[in-house]
Amino acid sequence: MTRTRPQTPRPAERAKTIATRGGPAVLMPAVDHEPASGLRTEPTLHHVHASGRASILLPDHDPLVTATRGEGRSEAGRSGDADRVDADAANELAITLEITDEAPVDLRERVRGLLWITGWLRPLDRRAARTRAVTIAEQQPDERLLDLDHGLTMLDLVPASFVLADSEGTHSLSTQTFGAATADPFCKQETHWLRHLEDVHPDVVEALSRHLPAELRGGEIRPLGVDRYGLRLRVEGALGDHDVRLGFDQPVSCQRTLGLALRKLVGCPFLHAAAATRHPSDTALTSHRHSSDDRRHPARPGPTPPRTRERAPGAFPGRRSFSRGSVAIRPHVLRP
Repeated sequence: MTRTRPQTPRPAERAKTIATRGGPAVLMPAVDHEPASGLRTEPTLHHVHASGRASILLPDHDPLVTATRGEGRSEAGRSGDADRVDADAANELAITLEITDEAPVDLRERVRGLLWITGWLRPLDRRAARTRAVTIAEQQPDERLLDLDHGLTMLDLVPASFVLADSEGTHSLSTQTFGAATADPFCKQETHWLRHLEDVHPDVVEALSRHLPAELRGGEIRPLGVDRYGLRLRVEGALGDHDVRLGFDQPVSCQRTLGLALRKLVGCPFLHAAAATRHPSDTALTSHRHSSDDRRHPARPGPTPPRTRERAPGAFPGRRSFSRGSVAIRPHVLRP
């Protein structure tokens, strides 16, 4: 029997999803000779805009802020408006913003991927910074924005390249490709849905485990992720962790179609009746009394053999395994 590889989001979509979700982030120098070299700075707030530019909020006296002001680097910025453009160019810093994609549930290894945005960190004048703050607040209100000009400074990160590393591999993206991509439609709801499955519907785990190969069913199955192409599960076993993707028959685009796809994976006996009576405004995941697993594995319920793919998360650049801690994710190959 031949198993079909399930469809997955393209690299640009996965990168845009991580950026939109906005996980933990750090700033790192991109070259050794920058004045802040060697520092890993955690921004007070970061926001990646649709174009790929990022707004970075830092304390006024952070070394990166003082470096972009030219303090200790350039006196040109103090000589008047005529020199302002040259001063700003001289005070750009080559910086990498690293954003970590973490699983919403408390797995023993929560890191699902990393996104690196490398570019030039520049100062913003007061008017531009306030305009950025208003734009961010309209999309994602955050009280930390109120401290702009009251102990916090906003900087502008102009991207030059994007690198994504996750369980699908490592991908380099241009600014044009990233800017044209669209985030997964469920990226903002994923955290709530997966935590709800983990805490309230443990029976879904048992129902979904039928799609897993026999050798993985002895591990603890946890919800890992959900997107328009399928549900991802993590199997935490004694010998390591394995990810499985359970692929939907076709991509979904709203909560109603997501709910139907999940019920089909679970094997809901009332699928057709539910499809006829389900109200579009109902929450897709919270209505099922099912549990979720945390492994990547595509499958179809019922008599039709499921599309199945199981693989271990891929390696990050410079890393031997997809691991930020002591737990290494080990490869596991499924055979027909």
